[in-house]
Amino acid sequence: MTASTTRVRFAPSPTGGLHLGGVRTALFNYLFAHKNKGQFILRIEDTDQGRFVPGAEQYIINCLDWCGISPDEGPHKEGAYGPYRQSERKSSYRKYAEQLIEQGHAYYAFDTPEDLEKMREAFRSDANPSPQYDSKVRMQMNNSLILHGEKVAELINQGTPYVVRIKMPASTEVTFQDMIRGEITFNTDQVDDKVLLKADGMPTYHLAVVVDDHEMKISHAFRGEEWLPSAPVHVLLWDYLGWKDQMPEWAHLPLILKPDGQGKLSKRDGDRLGFPVFAMDWQDPKSNELTKGFKEMGFLPEAFINMLAMLGWNDGSGEEIFNLEQLIERFSIERIHKGGAKFDFEKAKWFNQEWIKRSDTARLLPLVQEILVKNNIHASEEALTDIIPMVKERCQLLNDFVAQVSYFFNDPVQIDLASVQPKWDEKKKLFFEGWTTTLEQIETWDATAIENTFKEAAALAQIKPGELQLPLRIMLVGAKFGPTVFDIAFRIGKEATTRRIGHCLTLLAQ
Repeated sequence: MTASTTRVRFAPSPTGGLHLGGVRTALFNYLFAHKNKGQFILRIEDTDQGRFVPGAEQYIINCLDWCGISPDEGPHKEGAYGPYRQSERKSSYRKYAEQLIEQGHAYYAFDTPEDLEKMREAFRSDANPSPQYDSKVRMQMNNSLILHGEKVAELINQGTPYVVRIKMPASTEVTFQDMIRGEITFNTDQVDDKVLLKADGMPTYHLAVVVDDHEMKISHAFRGEEWLPSAPVHVLLWDYLGWKDQMPEWAHLPLILKPDGQGKLSKRDGDRLGFPVFAMDWQDPKSNELTKGFKEMGFLPEAFINMLAMLGWNDGSGEEIFNLEQLIERFSIERIHKGGAKFDFEKAKWFNQEWIKRSDTARLLPLVQEILVKNNIHASEEALTDIIPMVKERCQLLNDFVAQVSYFFNDPVQIDLASVQPKWDEKKKLFFEGWTTTLEQIETWDATAIENTFKEAAALAQIKPGELQLPLRIMLVGAKFGPTVFDIAFRIGKEATTRRIGHCLTLLAQ
């Protein structure tokens, strides 16, 4: 297959927040398409109108844009193979369902919910606790396989609700090649007669994915391994519709697992363990429930996609930090693991910290400013340009800049006096009172001059400078963190430095 014919698609359902597993699927699609000079398509699978959530489609587009993996075609970026919402392609599915019926590969099923429940009760056993609508039971149900043609026509003309089901062949082996897992074989006795067309005329995923992939000329299909059991249905549909030689190459991606490795990572796990599983904040319009996302928690998109790429893939070099261009260059399907990848939030934060360290001030400045404004901290670009390089290595998340930067602009509200009091004495009090007077008279206000006066005063007081630096830091910052304390004093200025020392001396005297 030539590079120009490579077409891949990300096909989410607009039902809520975009799970990081979905973003990883989109990312692998994007990397593969760009590696092969092809196209990356966004297709919205909205055939289940009962689960459709307003705003979810735009949210998905916004997430992909934030990640830097925007599609080449989609509902917001029309191309030659639209429409890109399945609900707008409804008319194209019925003709294929009827073609399958005419060929004897599908049938009308008029069973009511009560009929289906009776079937499950009748066929339930210890050996078969969850009976399916399959080759063993279909001839005892209410469908066009057992009804005369006239009766079928009559029921349809009367408006009797029906679905169209695929007629799975009995005891047949279906084999296909997976780009990650190699040759896979299923026996059709393990698969039920899946519904292809629902009573409302909408297709199910099984029919829609085959029709859309064919009509959109999709060359490679990446999806989660949870779809493996449905693969024989799709292989047969490609065959029955006469398109088997055009079937995409498939790659079933490993799951992203809970941190303990026991099962697929879910939103519930994130809620329980205190980390996001959605790319961006998602507010459910029905419940108004807000679910936090990686973006709002303070992740750089570069770090987010880097972390996702390493969940189930590596390039074999042992390196872990890659930008998007490097990921495109080094990506290969052969390096995707077969087994699931455990999600580790601490490792995710490590990726983010590494990217914050590597990011220049121009990249971080607008992001930090936005976060500070939300926290009522107003800082000039000029000041932040000097401060960001001083503190960025201490930040795992962008939101950490609030604590690391705020004391440069506002006096600390909370002061960790408990870390000073155990070793506080009259001698130290007199030192700071005297040094404050010296600071008020200093002519050259820079970090070196401040440090020199500090050491000179400490020598006169016969106190080791190291014993005085922690109290000074807490006086200026409020806590035991931050860059060199004399750089802090220089940045906040003479008036703020002496004021904060004086305030803490008053508190310590109480």
